[in-house]
Amino acid sequence: MRFWPFAVGLCALLLHPVASADSPTDPLSWLGRISTASQRLNYVGTFTYQSGKHIETSRIAHRADGEGEFERLEVLDGSPREVIRSSTEVRCVLPDQRTVIIDQPGGRRAFPARLPASYTRLAENYRIRKAEIARVAGFEAQSIVLEPRDDLRYGHILWAELQTGLLLKSRMVDSGGEMVEQFAFSDLRIGGDVDRELLRPRFRQGDDWRVVNVRGSEMNKGDAGWHLQNTLPGFDLISVVRRPLGSGRGEAVHMVFGDGLAAVSVFVEPLDEAAQLPAAGASTTGAINVFKRVVDGHLVTALGEVPSRAVQRLAEGIEAAPR
Repeated sequence: MRFWPFAVGLCALLLHPVASADSPTDPLSWLGRISTASQRLNYVGTFTYQSGKHIETSRIAHRADGEGEFERLEVLDGSPREVIRSSTEVRCVLPDQRTVIIDQPGGRRAFPARLPASYTRLAENYRIRKAEIARVAGFEAQSIVLEPRDDLRYGHILWAELQTGLLLKSRMVDSGGEMVEQFAFSDLRIGGDVDRELLRPRFRQGDDWRVVNVRGSEMNKGDAGWHLQNTLPGFDLISVVRRPLGSGRGEAVHMVFGDGLAAVSVFVEPLDEAAQLPAAGASTTGAINVFKRVVDGHLVTALGEVPSRAVQRLAEGIEAAPR
């Protein structure tokens, strides 16, 4: 498994919660609340992530003020990891590997920021409805169900705190209703001040640490040199970025296709003619499905939290653009 595509994948005003007696009745309005709450609220909490038999716990602190957004997420189980996010960069710190990965902000964010800023097209690909009110981490929560309209994406159930709209729990399910992955707060404080000490890195970088800068340069979509030969229903090309591979290996093209909720990254990187060809085909890492193929001296890798058929169709549809 190549390290850097997964490294890339890793990687407002202060808004205090105000009680409101009038909760939205429209499920799309609830999606709007969920989308903005994670960015504008101050919160500190502990949440668990589960995929299959794998369970891990993370601690998150998020602050939004006149200077922007600031966030620190630390994984508390297994190998230590932390992600420090600001309005200008994202730093993924891997102490056991003595490595820091630096990227620009944007793209898919950590729980509870699971919804993009633009969510209005979701109804084209999902049937959206309100469900029951449940209790999560001591809060009353409205559940919203998103049922996929085809077999190219998973279903989602979201639980939003009634007063603020902050996402308290998120579950992704397959076509049979079985859980693919789940995030859920077990302890949470919403609002109030978030001490800046909670946002500072815990692990200090030493002189012997490796710094991997995966910041890319945004490109016009038509200038990528690669294109999707056959469109995938509901998935549009969102962005194209050139990313450095390091060690004199040139650059890779990183294309992101999305449907308004699910996203698939496609990396196209040149292969060394003298090196052994990488293994092609399908694989799975947790909830992420991966498909690789070699075409025209390049390795095409598609990966995302979507069914395997979707990443395979994307990977197999990527071709060099006509010159």
